[in-house]
Amino acid sequence: MPAAAINGSALEHSTCVVTGAGSGIGRAIAVALAAAGATVYAVARERRGLRATAGRATGAGRVEPYEADLVVDEQIAALAEAIGAREGGVDVLIHSAGTISLGDLATGSVRDFDLQYAANVRAPYLLTQALLPGLRARKGQVVFINSTVGLRARANVGQFAATQHALKALADSLRDEVNPEGIRIVTVYAGRTATPRQARIHAIEGKPYSPKRLIQPADVASVVVNALALPRSAELTDVRVRPMLKS
Repeated sequence: MPAAAINGSALEHSTCVVTGAGSGIGRAIAVALAAAGATVYAVARERRGLRATAGRATGAGRVEPYEADLVVDEQIAALAEAIGAREGGVDVLIHSAGTISLGDLATGSVRDFDLQYAANVRAPYLLTQALLPGLRARKGQVVFINSTVGLRARANVGQFAATQHALKALADSLRDEVNPEGIRIVTVYAGRTATPRQARIHAIEGKPYSPKRLIQPADVASVVVNALALPRSAELTDVRVRPMLKS
């Protein structure tokens, strides 16, 4: 059964913002939400990827491509202003954008660390701030796509893991702050997923890349759709997803 067919009607006519929607998990989530009847503002840096995402959208909803670099404060502000003017508010915000740099702590570049902080922590923080008034008005939902290293770090991913631990802290604090207003916050901790980023990671690690042995982006999208469509009597807070086939 397609991911969006599960509980999809609960998302019909909702307004959603999905970052990192030019490929991988973000693209799969954007397509699934559109299939469920939502209007999806798909945000990414590259126009070509966004066009491909929009081209895959089917169903009652639609994908609106929005090109932006979220490490640039002014572009976050412009995005929030544009969506507010068009839609008046947001029902769902999904943070799926980010970057990763591998290496040990002894030789890791501080410049790489700064870039990961900017993309993986600061950008979601600022975008959440900018869209929070609209989310409050609609008793919306926020999804943070995290990594399993956000729960347990390992060698050679210290910089990236630090940003994912920080992202968990943001999500947990935000949940405590806005739950009383009817806003739900869920973090999805995804293991190795068959995405272009994962292909690059395997190449850096010198390992063969077998995407069929990994989580599929549609699997993560299914988890997100179900979490968002859950009746308001309940809330998923943390979901860990890992490949069924072990390496």
